[in-house]
Amino acid sequence: MSEIVIYQTPDNQIQVDVQFEGETFWLTQEDISQLFERDRTVISKHLRNIFKEGELEEIVVSANFAHTTQHGAIKGKTQEKQVKYYNLDAILSVGYRVNSKRGTQFRQWASQRLKDYLVQGYTINEKRLAEKKQHVEYLKTGIRILSRAITQQANTEDSQLLQIFANGLSLLDDYDHEKLDASGRTNRQTVYPDVQDYLKVIAKMKSAYTSDVFAKPKDKGFESSVKQIAQAFGDKDLYHSIEEKAAALLYLIVKNHSFVDGNKRIAAACFLHFLEQNGLLYLENNTPIISNEALAAITLFVATSKPEEMEIVKQLVISILNRSK
Repeated sequence: MSEIVIYQTPDNQIQVDVQFEGETFWLTQEDISQLFERDRTVISKHLRNIFKEGELEEIVVSANFAHTTQHGAIKGKTQEKQVKYYNLDAILSVGYRVNSKRGTQFRQWASQRLKDYLVQGYTINEKRLAEKKQHVEYLKTGIRILSRAITQQANTEDSQLLQIFANGLSLLDDYDHEKLDASGRTNRQTVYPDVQDYLKVIAKMKSAYTSDVFAKPKDKGFESSVKQIAQAFGDKDLYHSIEEKAAALLYLIVKNHSFVDGNKRIAAACFLHFLEQNGLLYLENNTPIISNEALAAITLFVATSKPEEMEIVKQLVISILNRSK
């Protein structure tokens, strides 16, 4: 948790912005100088003595934080620089040495705020932990029930059906425990259909939809999505396996939203075409590696995901492909 908290003295004479980071409060030398109403050189001298005498270790009680300011020479442009901050232990040590009543006031304020944060954080974490635990137990129970049913089931067709659902719940369990596959299993030479190949696939889809704006391009994002999965650094591909490239292709086409209408349908179709061209669309028994329902589900999952969830979304797609073989 990182936050800027405004501290104001009881007499409203002084106000400073306090950085809350790593479960403690931080101030710059300039802020400490303002808080204790002492010249900055005095604050600097006290800090040097605190470290010299071994009262505190500078490396423990100080840290550099990025600080954004307006550029001095270029109007409207900002610049970022590292500014040194000191934590609550250092601040209170300086307050004791300058014998300022402001130090006592600040300590009382900081103690109360830290208690508030502790209680708030504990409550939120307990709630999340309880929800997570309940969710995991639901999944485990479902898996146990289905596994037991599979063992007892005499009918082969029904048994296969139950096994499919059990695999799905197992995948959800791994998602919940952050155990999804980050890498694919197929690392042979990749076939990269070009943009025109994908456009031919899209052209065949148009007859199924009456919309005048289906597959109408908005920009060149589609071409960028197709080319990105083939990127390499030297002799190493950016995406190492065919499964990783397929997952990236699906994600990029959906998220780049390069068409007026039909982005999800187009992404799913291109995803299947890529798998087909690379010999992964069908299993040895000639059944598709992914069902229509699963394809629709993961495509919607991609579409509704947040940017910060990109990696976990791609891992889910990779896991589905890996475990369907």
